[in-house]
Amino acid sequence: MDDLMRKLPIGIQTFEDIRRKNYLYVDKTALVWRMANLGKPYFLSRPRRFGKSLLLSTFKAYFQGKKELFEGLAIEKLETEWNEYPVLHLDLNAEKYDKPEKLKEILSSHLTQWEIQYGKGMDENTLSRRFEGIIRRAYEQTGSQVAVLIDEYDKPLLQAISQPKLLDDYRQTLKAFYGVLKSADPYLHFVLLTGVTKFSQVSVFSDLNQLNDISLDYSYATLCGITRKELTTTFEPEIAAFGQRNQQSPEEVVAAMERNYDGYHFHPNGEGVFNPFSVLNAFSKLEISNYWFQTGTPTFLVELLQKSEYDLRTLLDGIEAPASSFAEYRMDAHNPIPLIYQSGYLTIKDYDKEFQNYLLAFPNDEVRYGFINFLVPFYTPMKNNDQGFYIGKFVQELRSGDYESFLTRLEAFFADIPYELNERTERHYQVIFYLVFKLMGQFTEAEVRSARGRADAVVKTPKYIYVFEFKLKGTAEEALKQIDDKGYLIPYQADQREVVKIGVEFSAESRNLSRWLVERQKR
Repeated sequence: MDDLMRKLPIGIQTFEDIRRKNYLYVDKTALVWRMANLGKPYFLSRPRRFGKSLLLSTFKAYFQGKKELFEGLAIEKLETEWNEYPVLHLDLNAEKYDKPEKLKEILSSHLTQWEIQYGKGMDENTLSRRFEGIIRRAYEQTGSQVAVLIDEYDKPLLQAISQPKLLDDYRQTLKAFYGVLKSADPYLHFVLLTGVTKFSQVSVFSDLNQLNDISLDYSYATLCGITRKELTTTFEPEIAAFGQRNQQSPEEVVAAMERNYDGYHFHPNGEGVFNPFSVLNAFSKLEISNYWFQTGTPTFLVELLQKSEYDLRTLLDGIEAPASSFAEYRMDAHNPIPLIYQSGYLTIKDYDKEFQNYLLAFPNDEVRYGFINFLVPFYTPMKNNDQGFYIGKFVQELRSGDYESFLTRLEAFFADIPYELNERTERHYQVIFYLVFKLMGQFTEAEVRSARGRADAVVKTPKYIYVFEFKLKGTAEEALKQIDDKGYLIPYQADQREVVKIGVEFSAESRNLSRWLVERQKR
């Protein structure tokens, strides 16, 4: 029973606390040692709740020479000197940045604390000059170069992203502040900035162009997150307890964890990782749920999607993009993909080496259905508390073969679209179809396509296979004919289930289903 009572570090972001209070720790110290000994100025982008704060805290303990905290870990065999360095740790995570002066107050507060320790020059009357003076004096007073650790460097920028004037003010402040790390280079032993978003060089880091961005580096692909090996070895007792509670074998538990929390890749050839926050919560509560997604809602991402008029269907099926289009976010570009990727809602799934294009897609079911569910109220009349009812009824009706009730309910669903949405484009209504069928995919085999050569939607239930074709400018007869002419049924010829062809006519005038035709093909 002792194994089942192990302390899981949910919400614990301090390495020293984890080690002294005997919390479970997934050993990343070999990579910490590698970074500390192979370079100096680093930048790392990772989604929220992926362990960035814990990583910086680990570096802090390491540079402070707290050897006792690393007993039994990989770094113990690698490090021989355990030298101490002055550490300046700046955490911008836990504040609300809603006014121009707020950022300056937070930065000034950190600087004041460091000045108490290292002193202040009489002519240091700006944030950047104060920062540079602190670094120089820390070096002069200790005889050792300084380690600078900045956690969530971009938090003020992300909070102000929908307010151009405030965003520009924060950008100018941070540009000058972070620029100190270049001029103070002779006094610096190590620099690491972490955040969610890599804002383009010209906006924030133009004065810090020597940064080594390891966000897509093969060597550090597993620096944050939990690998499959780490999951099965470190959490063996938790896997057993989860399986006992849910009547699953260890293999079934790992498979469920993979479907829901695995799939993040930060290099096309790098090892994938699980979301650590969701894994820890699942093992603690002994059930699968959308733990990571529930901790933050990507409202600003949806706003960007709507402003850019991005075809949501393309996003939901996976998109191809060169690294230059998603590795950095440019404030003046109307492209939501970089922020969606960097925020953890998309990940690298494949790479075309010849054309240097990446395939970006949802990493797992938690993100896929969490994101789609979050989108639904912005594009459809369904509110969050209605979704389970609507989708549940849709699935039940198709499972039972009651396609007439399904189509009637779908018709009523479109009739509930608010008046202000009536002038939306055809694409908007295509997106609504798309979202409905994607959500049904949680409970049954449902595929919805936007590419030519395939049916608009296919739903597979234990007894039936439904093939849908929707015509926004055409008739239900034409829809059925297209199913036959294009060979949409060919993939299901060997299947023993009954195939149901459904051609649906959509009226531009009524903005709703106007009529449908059904043909059944019994085996």
